[in-house]
Amino acid sequence: MAHTFWRPLLITAFFVLLLDLFYGTMVKQTAERGAEITYSRFRAELAANNIIKLTLRGKSAKGQFRTAIKVPAVSVEQKGQDIDVTNFSTILPSIEDPTLLPELSARRVDVNVVSTEGSTMGSIILYLLPWFIIIGVWLFVMRGMRKQGPSGMMGGFARSGAKAYTSERIDVTFADVAGMEEAKQELREVVEYLKDPRKFQQIGGKVPKGVLLVGPPGTGKTLLARAVAGESGVPFFSISASAFIEMFVGVGASRVRDLFASARKMLPSIIFIDELDAVGRSRGAGFGGGHDEREQTLNQLLSEMDGFDPHTEVVVIAATNRPDVLDPALLRPGRFDRNVVIERPDWRDREKILKVHTRRIPLAPEVDLSVIAKGTPGMTGADLEGLVNEAAILAARDNKLVVGLDELERAKDKILMGGERHMVISDEEKRITAYHEAGHALVARLLPSTDPVHKVTILPRGRALGVTQQLPEDDRYHYPRAYLVNRLCVALGGRVAERIVFNDVSSGAQSDLKHVTELAEKMVCQWGMSEKIGAMTFPRGEEHPFLGMKLAEEKTFSEEMAWLIDQEIASLIHSAEGKAMELLSGNRSKLHALANALLEEETLNGERVDEILATA
Repeated sequence: MAHTFWRPLLITAFFVLLLDLFYGTMVKQTAERGAEITYSRFRAELAANNIIKLTLRGKSAKGQFRTAIKVPAVSVEQKGQDIDVTNFSTILPSIEDPTLLPELSARRVDVNVVSTEGSTMGSIILYLLPWFIIIGVWLFVMRGMRKQGPSGMMGGFARSGAKAYTSERIDVTFADVAGMEEAKQELREVVEYLKDPRKFQQIGGKVPKGVLLVGPPGTGKTLLARAVAGESGVPFFSISASAFIEMFVGVGASRVRDLFASARKMLPSIIFIDELDAVGRSRGAGFGGGHDEREQTLNQLLSEMDGFDPHTEVVVIAATNRPDVLDPALLRPGRFDRNVVIERPDWRDREKILKVHTRRIPLAPEVDLSVIAKGTPGMTGADLEGLVNEAAILAARDNKLVVGLDELERAKDKILMGGERHMVISDEEKRITAYHEAGHALVARLLPSTDPVHKVTILPRGRALGVTQQLPEDDRYHYPRAYLVNRLCVALGGRVAERIVFNDVSSGAQSDLKHVTELAEKMVCQWGMSEKIGAMTFPRGEEHPFLGMKLAEEKTFSEEMAWLIDQEIASLIHSAEGKAMELLSGNRSKLHALANALLEEETLNGERVDEILATA
């Protein structure tokens, strides 16, 4: 370790001293040589008795003036100016001047003649010496790199940088991972193999060398990998795939080799690579050519995972939310041959996750975590952890000793709807917002097969001036066509209410229109819910299953079909808008009652909405 530390330091110091020596020598020679003048100027100064010393070496001469003279500056900084010099140099003519030496003697100039014998060899040595020194230092560095392997380059620059955890430092087990029972069952086989590999090897069994954890962000992929290491009690190496890539060619492959070499020294062991898609993308998919640094790193990873050693007892666990972009060679048997899909937890798993995160937080007796779990559909484990932490912060801010249901509800609203914004809104805009949100809530309440209204508010939250929150009674995995059509009606209810009451529409329905258009497009293009088009699918910007982002897709249908798709999308939206108009026009009294209650109370929960509509 000390040798690795001192080597680059000594090499750097050597180069600094060498440069300082060369610089000092050049400055000294320049100072001794002085300003270069013409031979005519030299004879003129000699005639003026202004030269006191002269050194002759072959046809070159350098000397010193009695009184400084002005000559044009040659440096960039002083260009165009005259400077005073006392030292000079000049070149004697090839035809000897017979009057030079007598005049030097007559002017009592101190003349020194230097022999030129052997100067050629000395000049050659002085010219080649720096090159010999540079080549010698380079060979010294390269020999050290060959001895130390890739980690010796630039003092360990090619080391993987992976964080190593021993079994004593990992205190996470499957008991700390709430939910994900199917995923944990898949990984228990890996744990059994790491605990007793001979049990599998004796009967010729092979446990997967690589396990790929696939799922949305925040679902606990990294936590699950740490739990595998904690259960098996083996060393755990953790690294992000982006840490392999550098601007220097070959560093990524060297870091992969170093990572696996470190893991093989501590068999059995686990290597965890987070965000595998950063290095595992399909080769040739980028714009940088067919063999860039990332592809070299990927090739080395493929080689390390399925090389010539069949029993390395190194299990690679990787996590990604972009399995669609991974190279097929990574997913074949012998590498990442087992995919474990981790979906968002259902309400039962959410309740277990909440119990884990509230183990060290004092809760009020009235808190029922199952109610919170049912009211947080779509939330991941990371979201629920943030919810509990936000509730604890709210309780501490109010100087409370326990976290109550009110803090948990406020924290949930902040995460789902955004934080409250304290802004001044005119009475007219507040009235428009009230009728807009009342339209959403009333349509949702009047239509069957819709999610219950949980809360309606006209307090600005996030980027919205008001929010109508619906929460399903249970997690949904299938969406009937009637349910989706009703969702279109609910989303358009706010815009329709504005048209009925104010005979105009506002820009407040922007997010509603975006949601309606995307939902209608999915109904027509992905789910075959169009009567004219029928059971067909058309890629029009496929939504990524884990990130919720639209990915570019090549158009595979005609212009006529594209026109028909647009017509069917518009037909669904216009039909839903007409249905919402019919419902709200026939229930104007309920619409006014709900809007007036919002103007007075600002926030209404689901029970309060039902009370108002029952008496209107």
